Amino acid sequence: MPRYRILVTGGAGFIGSNFVRFSRDLGNEVFVYDAFTYAGRYENLPKDVEVIKGDITDYGKLRETVGKIHPEVIVNFAAETHVDRSIVDPEPFIKTNIYGVYTILRIVKEYGVRLIHTSTDEVYGDMEGREPANEDTVLRPSNPYSATKVAGDALIMSFHRTYNIEAIIVRPSNNYGPYQYPEKLIPRTIIRAVNNLPVIVHGDGSQRRDWLYVEDTCRAISTIIEKGKPGEIYNIPGFNEKSVLQVVEDTLRILNKPKTLIRFTSDRPGQDRRYIMRGDKLLALGWRPLVKWEDGLRGTIKWYLENEWWWRPLINDEFFRRDTPWG
Repeated sequence: MPRYRILVTGGAGFIGSNFVRFSRDLGNEVFVYDAFTYAGRYENLPKDVEVIKGDITDYGKLRETVGKIHPEVIVNFAAETHVDRSIVDPEPFIKTNIYGVYTILRIVKEYGVRLIHTSTDEVYGDMEGREPANEDTVLRPSNPYSATKVAGDALIMSFHRTYNIEAIIVRPSNNYGPYQYPEKLIPRTIIRAVNNLPVIVHGDGSQRRDWLYVEDTCRAISTIIEKGKPGEIYNIPGFNEKSVLQVVEDTLRILNKPKTLIRFTSDRPGQDRRYIMRGDKLLALGWRPLVKWEDGLRGTIKWYLENEWWWRPLINDEFFRRDTPWG
């Protein structure tokens, strides 16, 4: 018998698809609901997983799916996530990250399903000169993406308090690993470097992020499904703070590529200098990140080198090709 019956919304994206595989390996029965926008791909998923194509903003379709599957838990990864895209056009972020969350909440309230919602460390805003954020730290979003994630989080907490729905918010730090779309720093660096293209670093590269291998995020969410308390927020830190430039240089070193490939360009508008969180609440549940930075990065690079078929069709994307897509 499966441990849990789980509907994964946004399950064909990067973290979602990794969670699908991880959760199935634990013995859960997993279903995927995904709109298959640019970052959600059938190629990311096991061939035998049941997939329903649908947008989380489509109340009728999502309600029909939940009514048919009867999941015990919905794990929501469905979101617009790329800051650069939110700067160019915030509207899809407002639609998916706010109205889409509201649609899920309507259905969770109606069916009494537990909700685990994936937020981001970016809701805390720029942490430079501040103590690492805990879950009660004031939220100070700096860009349209993080602002819409704050709004979604606020809706969830209000529904928990007003309607007593069973909802938990998780806030991971910067994830990396297999199946990540090439608009993001690490896969973009790998793919450009292996093709001897300039590796783009915005600003001077001193912006600091906390890096977490995606399997450790999946393990954290599974721990929270088992042990988390409704109405709580759990940070998922990586305890692995590095600058953007360090990440790029480590990637080039492993690839045996020269640093002369690095090209510094204009910084992102509203750029946050640092993200850093505490993780005491999650650590108290018994979770620890297990994948060390060097191992995780080498494994990620190996995956991209061995799976050119996966990323080759994606490299004409504007956010892969251009130095500053907002410019």
